[in-house]
Amino acid sequence: MGLLDKLFGTAKTREEETMTKLNIGIILGSTRQGRVSPQVGEWVKEIADKRGDANYEIVDIADFKLPLLWETDGTEPGIKAWSEKLSSLDGFVFIVQEYNHSISGALKNALDWAREEWNNKAAGIVSYGSVGGARAAEHLRGILGELSVADVRVHPALSLFTDFENGTDFKPADLHLENVNAMLDQVVSWSTALKTVR
Repeated sequence: MGLLDKLFGTAKTREEETMTKLNIGIILGSTRQGRVSPQVGEWVKEIADKRGDANYEIVDIADFKLPLLWETDGTEPGIKAWSEKLSSLDGFVFIVQEYNHSISGALKNALDWAREEWNNKAAGIVSYGSVGGARAAEHLRGILGELSVADVRVHPALSLFTDFENGTDFKPADLHLENVNAMLDQVVSWSTALKTVR
């Protein structure tokens, strides 16, 4: 801390800087046994943490044990915890796998369990599948639009054939690093802008 900062109190402590940074959730979009989304999510988080421009955290929808929408009285603790977690975030990166040309039922259910908590925030998408999860990502974009989430343009798409060994061990090609950083640039920029309208 410099002399002027000490005199006028303009310098921020490391804790204050952490608190004023955006909070970006990396949402794992699958809950099935043997899923590979945790590997992809950790890879994105490792890249993101090196940037130092936001607070990034893994948000695993499996941890919330959300019941199917409309098949409950809404008192399960995971529902409130999910709402609180989303409310604490300024933006999102969705880790999306393609199931039958769309997103998983678990992710759709998790999206439907909230409304205002999503509004006026930004999101990036990292998808994977036989064609890079492109069709799932396009379906997700439509849902995010309805939830007033601004999805960014850059979209890292991972192939089950070239980025995973035996379909299970994630070994991404080096070329994806640039795309992930470009996507995060947009998520941080848009999340910063959208924070002013919430």
